[in-house]
Amino acid sequence: MRILWLAFSLLLFASTAWAQHVPEFFAQQPGSMGEGWKGFTDVGFMINALLTLTLAAVLGAVIAFHPKHLQTADTLKEIEAPKVFITYSVIGALIGIMVIKYGLVVGFVLFGIGGLIRFRTVLNSASLTGHVIFVTLIGLSCGLDLPHVAVLATAFGFVLIYVLNSRITYRINIRALPLERVAEAASSYRAALEKKGSLIMSEKKNPEKARVTFIFRAARNVSHRQLVALLETEIDPALRGCLDWEVD
Repeated sequence: MRILWLAFSLLLFASTAWAQHVPEFFAQQPGSMGEGWKGFTDVGFMINALLTLTLAAVLGAVIAFHPKHLQTADTLKEIEAPKVFITYSVIGALIGIMVIKYGLVVGFVLFGIGGLIRFRTVLNSASLTGHVIFVTLIGLSCGLDLPHVAVLATAFGFVLIYVLNSRITYRINIRALPLERVAEAASSYRAALEKKGSLIMSEKKNPEKARVTFIFRAARNVSHRQLVALLETEIDPALRGCLDWEVD
């Protein structure tokens, strides 16, 4: 009983102390938090924010492309995880910039939006989730009357996505191969992909099911249509199988 009473007393004390120190902005009428279009004239802030986002991307890449990660990654999601790490690092930096510049109230707004995205948004990959969070923060910047932050984040995000996705990663599952020639067929497909400049990240053969799976990064200027045409023309008809593509 004493423990319950002590807990109740502490809770009452904490709630009273919080009520006495509620920030004034909760009692004020809503108003603009930002500088509006004049924010573009704050060159110092813009340069500092750009350097902060760049630093976050670079440091995120240091962790994302750790040699141990590259050695153990053998699935499409694990191989593409570094892109997600870098995107979320930049998202964290953008949140920090807004909170430091415009107060903790922005943090509470971001927390609520994060919960909405977490429980109400269903996407096929972590990469797409990162992009959704990114554009949500851009929209929030616009709503908070911070167009300069929104434009800077959009430009930086556009370049970042272009860099991270300059080489598209594919997962191709080749089924129904000639049962006694699975190894030969796998070598033929590998040679065709490498001939087109693809970087093979993972290869798994399953002779019992006459199946082979490749995870590879295509060359920068090679489209999915070109890859499909390549595997239809370069592979001996006696070694061909059914192609099942997965793109990230």
